[in-house]
Amino acid sequence: MSLKLSHLPSRQKIKPVYPRSPSTIDPNNPPWPAYRGYHEYSFAYATMGQRLPTILGKAIEDVVLTLNQEYDEERVVDLVQCIERMDALMKELQAQAKLRPIIDDGEADVALWNKLIAKYFQGKTFMNAPWLFAEAYKYRRLQECFSVSKHWKNYDVFFRQKCDTFSRSHDAVFELSMRFAEPFVLKEHLSPGDKLEAERLMFMELTQICLWGNSTDLSLLINMTEEQIRSLQSTGGANLAATEKNILGNHMKRLWETVVSLRANTGGRIDFVLDNAGFELYCDCVYADFLIQSGLAKEVRFHGKRYPWFVSDVTKKDWSWLLNTMVYGHLFPNATEEERDSIRRLGMRWKQYEKEGKWVYEQHPFWCTGFTYWELFNEAPDLFLHLSRSDLVIFKGDLNHRKLTYDCAAPPSTDFEIAIGPMASAAGAPRVCSMRTIKSDVVVGLGPDGDQLAERLDKEEEGWKISGKYAVVLLSEGRPGEKVIFT
Repeated sequence: MSLKLSHLPSRQKIKPVYPRSPSTIDPNNPPWPAYRGYHEYSFAYATMGQRLPTILGKAIEDVVLTLNQEYDEERVVDLVQCIERMDALMKELQAQAKLRPIIDDGEADVALWNKLIAKYFQGKTFMNAPWLFAEAYKYRRLQECFSVSKHWKNYDVFFRQKCDTFSRSHDAVFELSMRFAEPFVLKEHLSPGDKLEAERLMFMELTQICLWGNSTDLSLLINMTEEQIRSLQSTGGANLAATEKNILGNHMKRLWETVVSLRANTGGRIDFVLDNAGFELYCDCVYADFLIQSGLAKEVRFHGKRYPWFVSDVTKKDWSWLLNTMVYGHLFPNATEEERDSIRRLGMRWKQYEKEGKWVYEQHPFWCTGFTYWELFNEAPDLFLHLSRSDLVIFKGDLNHRKLTYDCAAPPSTDFEIAIGPMASAAGAPRVCSMRTIKSDVVVGLGPDGDQLAERLDKEEEGWKISGKYAVVLLSEGRPGEKVIFT
């Protein structure tokens, strides 16, 4: 039987309402639509289809290099099996296979990963799961290739690349070391107002250096020439003045007011959630050095990854390598004696900060999970509580920004506080600053006219969201000082 429905309203196209209500948000359904690997309009498409297989291929080449230098049969056989697991991962990636659970390799994050897969991503593939989760999953699977072995559990397939990129940063490294080898001292006979202004100018320039140091991201700059790297890392005053106009969401003035208020209250603790090793980490440390010397902070905590992550993210090995190379290494054969002495002095001062407890390096399992930072409050309450005791948490780089904002298609005019959800709105949420050169689709915090600005750039500069030419420095006031309550 069929009914004639001539007097009923016509069928309508119902558009979903964004952002989603908090009760309907989950890792597979972000506040705004997720970017997924099959979205040809998104950088997710190029990443999942081309970049990740290329990165994995270079990692396999690195392991083969190591294999060819081994002589012990047990270690050789063990490493061959690691390569076989990497080859299997490559086939899954290229075949757009379904995501399987992580093998229990003794890491503290296994249960978190497998809970995510079981609850939200059963039957999902590398291409139709949200891009951020699928990309993170690939790096966790790469770690698994080694963590289940006997002799190669701590092998870093990207370590050679990270060291090489820093060694190619000669000009920028010594540009900074020659300026900051000696402790920071203001000119004598300045009035209090002039002293504060001199510090403000120094802070603004170092903030930019810290920001643009994020340009050197190995996962994006796989085939970059030495000349291109040198251009990206230029830290001269003229270059900084020219690039400030490219900071599309710029809260640096508010950031300065925040750190000055910390010092007025006898100084405080500032945390860095780190991004890239090598030159960016070096810039982060120059910045942190100034914060300590100027009294803007009394303690700086650096948060890195427990194992190799997104090619160039900082691990404890990278941290120790940088400081020890600066003090004892011979990485720059063409450096003058004066240049070598400048970087040695800088490294010795930083190591002394570590000994005195002014600098602390930490690594929490949560940083290497597939969760975004919207879930930090619920999935890592110990870490949230720890960060809530900080006076300012600086999240460096593109990946941290993607995780803060749920990596979804929020309008560019969306306020940063709205985009980061509980990291701004939860009781006890710390002040959060995101310093990020824009290298992926998500862009927020551009102000009331942000949507129009983004539309103009879409028309005038194709690829502006992935070029690294533009940046944001965004600040959330959070709810510091309020009691953190977990239900």
